[in-house]
Amino acid sequence: MTKLYAVYGASGCGRSLMPVARQQLARENDTSEIVFIDDALHEVSEVNGHRAMNYVTFKAQHAEQKFALIAIANSAVREKLALQLEQDGIYLWSVIADNVVLMDQAEIAEGCALSPFVTITSNIKIGKCFHANLYSYVEHDCVIGDYVTFAPGVKCNGNIHIEDHAYIGAGAVIKQGTPDQPLVIGRGAIVGMGAVVTKSVPAGVTVVGNPARILEQK
Repeated sequence: MTKLYAVYGASGCGRSLMPVARQQLARENDTSEIVFIDDALHEVSEVNGHRAMNYVTFKAQHAEQKFALIAIANSAVREKLALQLEQDGIYLWSVIADNVVLMDQAEIAEGCALSPFVTITSNIKIGKCFHANLYSYVEHDCVIGDYVTFAPGVKCNGNIHIEDHAYIGAGAVIKQGTPDQPLVIGRGAIVGMGAVVTKSVPAGVTVVGNPARILEQK
């Protein structure tokens, strides 16, 4: 069966995930081609040694099965593209680095991107198209929704619930909750770079600082 794989997005996020994707296919002894999809392109070109093309051209490529990793940080765009791929019969592709640590009972939905040195420990449930950048970790008994993004070095401790479309900035630390009262990061909330989150964060707000406080709009 002929397969074609794609990293959707040829910006920094996509270019840093392409080597991870290559390693994964090598690990699986799969010699299929991986291309970049970039909708700004009008003709097929080359990015970092891989063919790059727009989505219309990708759809026209001959392959019995197609898979795409959405390597775009904006979670709303990720959701829109995931729906488009599913409508077009293209599978969401999960890409996991060689040295990612996955422990017991970690349930991760399709379309995830787990960069090098990420750790996912035990009894964790993670939704669609999760991005975990370099050196991030998710500790025990966490529940993470769909289209959540971790920048590099996020420390997500145990008993934390992170709702859909939340963004956790580089180096942020989220304090451990308890089994009967998990700490909650609300839908679409943004946790700023280096923030230390000691209590639940409402949906849609931005928190910054140590301890993290809601950033008031001026």
